Amino acid sequence: MKKRAIKIVIAFIIYIIAIAINFNNIWITDTLYIISYLIVGISILKKAIRNIFRGKVFDENFLMAIATLGAFGIGEFPEAVAVMLFYQIGELFQSYAVDKSRKSISSLMDIRPDYANVIRDSKEEKVDPDEIKIGEIIIVKPGEKIPLDGTVIEGKSMLDTKALTGESVPREIHEGEEVLSGSINQTGILKIEVTKVYGESTVSKILDLVENASSKKSKSENFITKFALVYTPAVVIIALILAIVPPLIIKGQLFTDWLYRALSFLVVSCPCALVISIPLSFFGGIGGASKIGILVKGSNYLEALSKTEIAVFDKTGTLTKGVFEVQKIETNVMSKEELIQIAAYAENYSNHPIAKSIKKAYNEIIDESRIKDIQEISGLGISATIDNKKVLVGNEKLMKQNSIEYKKCEDVGTILYVSIDDKYVGFILISDEIKEDSLKMVKKLKEIGVNKTVMLTGDKRNVGEDVAKKLQMDQVYTELLPDGKVEKVQKLLEEKSKKGKLVFVGDGINDSPVLAMSDIGIAMGGLGSDSAIEAADIVIMTDEPSKIADAINLSRKTMRIVKENIIFAIFVKVLVLILTAIGLSTMWEAVFADVGVSIIAIINALRMLRIKKS
Repeated sequence: MKKRAIKIVIAFIIYIIAIAINFNNIWITDTLYIISYLIVGISILKKAIRNIFRGKVFDENFLMAIATLGAFGIGEFPEAVAVMLFYQIGELFQSYAVDKSRKSISSLMDIRPDYANVIRDSKEEKVDPDEIKIGEIIIVKPGEKIPLDGTVIEGKSMLDTKALTGESVPREIHEGEEVLSGSINQTGILKIEVTKVYGESTVSKILDLVENASSKKSKSENFITKFALVYTPAVVIIALILAIVPPLIIKGQLFTDWLYRALSFLVVSCPCALVISIPLSFFGGIGGASKIGILVKGSNYLEALSKTEIAVFDKTGTLTKGVFEVQKIETNVMSKEELIQIAAYAENYSNHPIAKSIKKAYNEIIDESRIKDIQEISGLGISATIDNKKVLVGNEKLMKQNSIEYKKCEDVGTILYVSIDDKYVGFILISDEIKEDSLKMVKKLKEIGVNKTVMLTGDKRNVGEDVAKKLQMDQVYTELLPDGKVEKVQKLLEEKSKKGKLVFVGDGINDSPVLAMSDIGIAMGGLGSDSAIEAADIVIMTDEPSKIADAINLSRKTMRIVKENIIFAIFVKVLVLILTAIGLSTMWEAVFADVGVSIIAIINALRMLRIKKS
């Protein structure tokens, strides 16, 4: 880009000297014009000749070469140089725009790890991440990238996950937690047990998604490619007719006048504004999305997303956190702290998710010497002796089986009733917590015109309906198996309009079939399963549902810019082509209709990079 800019500046200075200074010898002036032209135009001439031999005759290089050499042929030296000079300025602008778009995507390439520190034979070795196997121990020092997915077995630190998720706030990581490759270790030394080989790791999959995104073209891009293939040869033929026919059939018409018009016609006809700005708009959209943690696998999906009419969601892990937590503790005979302690002691030896949530809520060391006679009663709960008192922790059936009078909890969720020595002492409500911005997401979807929001879940009816009500969903289907979800989505696909699209958002293995069959599948990539990410068309790299609305807004902005560029470019070109054909415009207007329109369209397309998280 620097070399091209320097050439343009030098050629422009020589061009100005040729215009401004009145040399006595016309040959000096013409020589300066030719030197200026060759500095900026020789590369275009070479490309035109090379492409002719390759069978690519009717491209922008050919049009520029014919138009400018023709202008030299009829003695219009200043205009010939001006056309090539301004064309190169337009090309410089294009290079800058593409570079800007590519940088927003290639910033992700910084997550590619260069090496990994692995422990082998009690020694630390620096090796290629490809060489490391599952189960090996790696060490990641402050400032280094985590090369492979794994579990922290020693140490704690702050991780910079910005390149993966778009989030600027570092994440605190402790022993026992999973870490994703591509994150940057900021503070402490971490020992990590590798859980995935490099080819299956998060960083590898993200890079693969980004690198292949441009291969899947949108309908708009395909249209422009086909349009240019037909349009360019057509205008060359029209220009040829314009140069030859009128002087032959109209008396008194000069061949040079009509040749000038034909050459101007060729300059105008160059489809650069469309061929450059449309893909650039999509490229910019994909780049802008990656900056806020949204990975789009192709511009065809970005275009389809703009037509979203129905949004369908899985519940657990998508709208809710997928982690059971104690939501409510109620007791009249002891403190809440004492009740949760009794329950935690009773659940001490259980590995059930419910038991884990109780022990997490208690968060104290358990003195196992106080616990005796543990008995797990299948489908009911736990019986134990704690401090020589009989403790029961379980559901309603457990209370009824032991003839214990209890106060029924009407809240939605998993309810554990607790009794001591056959007397009811209180209950603990445990449920999956709704994500903080799930409601925000539903409201935003309705604001931007999504017709219908639907939730599908395998959970019990009362739990599913409660979550749907809190999130103001339009429709909910509960107690569904994976094939049930497929069936419901098939019915919903029939409800949308012909041009409308259905989006399905999920995160689990059982969501993969639905992600694949929907018009656009979106996977919650932060905690999502590998199969869901593989099946999806768009991946949200954080667990923020509100980014789905951001993605739809971004796709609509992209399509708006694409349409603006198409309408503007075609309108100006057709207008100037007509004016040129009837002799009411010169090559200067032709330059504006080509280079000027291209630059305006490129600047408009660059707006896609100004994406901010809402």
